[in-house]
Amino acid sequence: MSEQVSLQNEIDITEKAIKQVRRIKEENNIPETYGLRVGVKGGGCSGLTYQLGFDGEAKDGDTVIEKDGIKVFIDGKSIFYLSGTVLDFSDGLNGKGFSFNNPNATKTCGCGESFGV
Repeated sequence: MSEQVSLQNEIDITEKAIKQVRRIKEENNIPETYGLRVGVKGGGCSGLTYQLGFDGEAKDGDTVIEKDGIKVFIDGKSIFYLSGTVLDFSDGLNGKGFSFNNPNATKTCGCGESFGV
């Protein structure tokens, strides 16, 4: 059974990130009911890497967050590392893509895709 939680207690997602998630779903014909799966797995130059994808439904043990009609699914292990994180989207001169502002990260790599705690 998934757990519905308050967004402020776990992770936040900026308006720019929400708009980009909607754009990706539309351009790739991803059903409106699908949510964004955010996770963490071992690897990368700093020890852990972020994962983003789409999923049709929450899995057992997931935390489910909803903001502006976008569902976010986070597995039980990943929520430990992501609590307090802000997911943003940048399309500036330094590159285009999603970024994680994670207060739990004690070290990050230059590319911003891996971190350590």
